[in-house]
Amino acid sequence: MDVTRKTTAGGWSIRWDEARAATAYADGWWSRETCADALRAEAARDPDRVLLVDGPVWLTAADLLARSEALGGVLAARFAPGSVISFMLPNWHEAAVIYMAATMAGLVANPILPSLRDHDLRFILDDADCRMIFVPQAFRGHDCAGMLARVCAQMEHPPEVVVLRGTAGEGQVAWEHLLAWRVDASLPTVDPDDVRMVMYTSGTTGRPKGVLHTHNTIGALIRQIGRHWLVEPGDAFLVPSPVSHIGGSIYAFEMPVMLGTCAVLMEAWDPAEAVRLMLAEGITHMAGATPFLQGLLNAARDAGTDLPALKVFICGGASVPPALIHEARAHFAKARVSRVYGSTELPVTTVGALGDDEADAAAQTDGRAGIAEVVIGPDSEIRARGPQLMAGYARAEDEAAAFDEQGFYRSGDQGELSPSGHVVVTGRIKDLIIRNGENIAPKEIEDLLTGHPAIAEIAIVGVPHPRTGERAVAVIVPRGDAMPDVAVIAEHLSGLGVARFKYPEEVALWPSLPRNDAGKVLKNVIRDRLKEAAAPAG
Repeated sequence: MDVTRKTTAGGWSIRWDEARAATAYADGWWSRETCADALRAEAARDPDRVLLVDGPVWLTAADLLARSEALGGVLAARFAPGSVISFMLPNWHEAAVIYMAATMAGLVANPILPSLRDHDLRFILDDADCRMIFVPQAFRGHDCAGMLARVCAQMEHPPEVVVLRGTAGEGQVAWEHLLAWRVDASLPTVDPDDVRMVMYTSGTTGRPKGVLHTHNTIGALIRQIGRHWLVEPGDAFLVPSPVSHIGGSIYAFEMPVMLGTCAVLMEAWDPAEAVRLMLAEGITHMAGATPFLQGLLNAARDAGTDLPALKVFICGGASVPPALIHEARAHFAKARVSRVYGSTELPVTTVGALGDDEADAAAQTDGRAGIAEVVIGPDSEIRARGPQLMAGYARAEDEAAAFDEQGFYRSGDQGELSPSGHVVVTGRIKDLIIRNGENIAPKEIEDLLTGHPAIAEIAIVGVPHPRTGERAVAVIVPRGDAMPDVAVIAEHLSGLGVARFKYPEEVALWPSLPRNDAGKVLKNVIRDRLKEAAAPAG
């Protein structure tokens, strides 16, 4: 397939197929207008419509436009188009302002999980050449501003640090001070084929990879959701999923502007509070990984409600038990509940199974393709391409193994197509653990633990778990008489500044690791043994 390279603002090199781009434009999935253009139009049409709810803060279309244009002017005066602006924020309304301001200034937004720590954060800031980062002063007991001071002190070209909802440290800028700056800079005309976002995702190489999306790839994703998820103007999405994930970001930042919805943010997941909000705000849509659906179902039962306004719940990001989908569909009598499949690289590869006659497919399969073209390649690998496909990786060398000759994204997941055309994910080729919707690269953690004085060999695998999707188990061959446990591993990883969600939850001590004749560790054998050991007797 004749895929060439295209250089966009800021010197980003993206994959470019002229014929497929022309088709995406002709079919209406891509547009010459950006989300910023849509916000301006919406503010002119209905300035008082509420787009975002963050506790006591309600942002109307006029509010979001005014705040985004003001901050966008400050950013445009300081940074050239294509520069990276990061934000490491919880689900706060300020994240939407920063994201839209970066869009208006022609900059590349880089959402970062607030749960990451020094090790991961420094890699991302260096790799993306971040020029400014927005962080809370503190969040969930962690001194975020202090962490940024440590990380920046180690960097040759550190970003400017802006601190929200607290006191800025030495050399840092307070959010309120930044907003008070007055500049005369005009906002640039933005090319919708320019890179709009770089989002880092765990891979199998042991280091995160920066996924590049343009205004148009994200726009196609939003238009697809509008067509397939029963979305109507006036609908409301509950957003407990992190806005630093592709899902949370589109529900909070894009859909309120482009599809006429409202996003109700949750800073922390609390099922009982979610039920209260859904009843109070008339929530029609929610999406999240398995723990969100299970928690919501339990809390709704406890509250004696079937959430009558709920129309759609989309469940993905981890293994989803079919029984859970059936139970949720039965309890939420007016809602369509379905599994879906996708990734940061190709979001919403399948749109689920929301038809009147698709109850079984919603539970037993991972949905049917929407605008993506899905095929099953060698080794039963799921491969796909479509208008919402990423424009490449921040490091072009990461693309060599990510695409086949026809331009299909190689997911690394194994699957099959049912006779009805629904996708069924059967396993993974790539070595990745998905727990609570978070991607964990075992090799990264294995590399950090190799050399620990108590560990001779280590292999980390995921085993199925009904609540979190998977459980990370570290199988360790101890050194000498050592007895490393979960606490020992946690202490070591904490000292390296590794995010807590990446820690193994369980340790199994084995005399040796199973290997093939070439010496490769057989993780499939390890998983099978762990599953057998966990199975009830008899």
